[in-house]
Amino acid sequence: MRRIFSDYAYGPGPRTGCWWDETIAAPNWPQLTYEASTDVAIIGGGFTGISAALHLAEAGAKVTVLEAETPGWGASGRNGGFCCLGGAMLPGDAMRRKYGNEATATYAAGEVAAIDLVRSLLDRYGIVADTHSKGETRMAHSPRAMKALRREADEIASNGGTPQLLEQQALADHGLNGQFFGALTTPAGFGLNPRKYLFGLAGAAQQAGATLYQNSPVTGLSQDSGGHILTTPRGGLRAKQVIIATNGYSWDGLPKWLSGRYIPAQSTVMVTRPLTDAELQAQGWFSDQMAYDTRNLLHYFRLMPDRRFLFGMRGGIFASPRAEAAIRRLLRKHFEGLFPEWRDVEGTHFWSGMVSMARNLVPFVGPVPGTPGMYAGLCYHGNGVAMGSYAGRLLSDLVQGIKPDLPYSPVVRSMGKFPFGPARRILVPPAYAMLGLMD
Repeated sequence: MRRIFSDYAYGPGPRTGCWWDETIAAPNWPQLTYEASTDVAIIGGGFTGISAALHLAEAGAKVTVLEAETPGWGASGRNGGFCCLGGAMLPGDAMRRKYGNEATATYAAGEVAAIDLVRSLLDRYGIVADTHSKGETRMAHSPRAMKALRREADEIASNGGTPQLLEQQALADHGLNGQFFGALTTPAGFGLNPRKYLFGLAGAAQQAGATLYQNSPVTGLSQDSGGHILTTPRGGLRAKQVIIATNGYSWDGLPKWLSGRYIPAQSTVMVTRPLTDAELQAQGWFSDQMAYDTRNLLHYFRLMPDRRFLFGMRGGIFASPRAEAAIRRLLRKHFEGLFPEWRDVEGTHFWSGMVSMARNLVPFVGPVPGTPGMYAGLCYHGNGVAMGSYAGRLLSDLVQGIKPDLPYSPVVRSMGKFPFGPARRILVPPAYAMLGLMD
C-alpha cells in the first residue's frame, strides 16, 4: 500500500494552526486493541463514515468506525465549512452529454438534497455549528466571467427562478466589495463550523449504538468465506460488510480496486483575527454570505459569525515544510490582492488539507466492483460537507439492500482509472498550469 504524496502531507505539519481545533475539543474515542466483530465496518471517521454509521445504527445495524487518526483530524475537521451545491467538477452540459438528461437532473436534485440533509441533521440533533449565510455567492473575477453570470441569471429567470444578480457598482452596498466584477447568489447552502458539525454527528451516532475507534488505521483488508477481515496495529475486526470512506487520505491497495482511481489535491486556508466594524466598512465587506470566485483555481471566503474572515484556495503541488511555508505565503498574497484594505489585518491561523478528485470528475458512491459486501464513497472535489454527508446516507441504504429514497444518480456509480498509476500525480502540475491560463 502507498500514498500519493510524501509522508509530510499525512502528518501533523499541514494541519498545524487549524482554527477549528480551538473552537471545540475532540471527543476521546478508544483505540481498537483486541479482536472484535461487527455487521458493518467503516474505514474513515469523517463526514461520509460518520453519516453512514449514524444512519446504519439508527436502522439497528451493529456498526464500527475505524479512524486512523484522532476525530476530526482529516478533511472533515479542517475544511472551509461550506455546506453548498457541488461535489462534481464536470460541467452540466458535459454531464448531460455523457450520462443523459435524466441522470444529470437526478444528480442535481441530489446536490440540493445533500444540503437539506445536513440542515435536517443539525436540527434533529440540536447541533450548534455556528451556521450563517443564505445560500452562496459567486464573485466574477473578470468581465468575461461576469458576462457568463448574467447569462446564467437569465437562464434561471427563464426557468421561473429569481436570481440575485449584482453588478460591480452595487457590490459595496451589499457588503461584498473586493477586486470583483459582480456577483450571483444561489439560495441553496450555508456556512458552518465543520468540526462542531462532525462531532455532533459522531455523538448522535454513538447514542444510536455505533462504536467509534480512533488511532486505529486499517493496515490490512482481506476476505474469506465469513466476510471481511480488517487488521489494525493492535487489534482486528471481522465484518459482514465494509464501507471505504477515506477520500483524500486513501491508500492505494486498500482496497486493491481503489488504486489509481483518485488523486488527492491540497487546499490551504487562513483565518484572520476578528475584524472591527471600521475595518469591515473600509473594505466594504460586511456580508454574512459565503462566497467563492469564478476562477477554475478558485478562492473561497466568508466572514464568520465571530467576525473572523476565512480565506482559502488550492494548495501546493508538493508537500514538505518548505512547500507548506511557500503556499501559506502565496495564500496571504492572494488575500491581500482581493481585499487590499485588509493588508495589515493579521492572519492568525493557516493550515492545509486534502481533497480528492476522480478521473470522471464526479463523486463515487456505491458498491466496489468485484468485491461483494464492500462499498465506497469518495471524491467530492472539495465539496464534502454536504456531499460526503449525503454519500454516507446513500451508503447506509445500499448496505442494507434498500433502494435509496433520496436521489441516487447513475452519474456517481462508476469510477475510472487515471493513467500512470502510482505516478499519476505528475498530471497535477500541467493541469494546474492549464487552469491558471484559462483563468
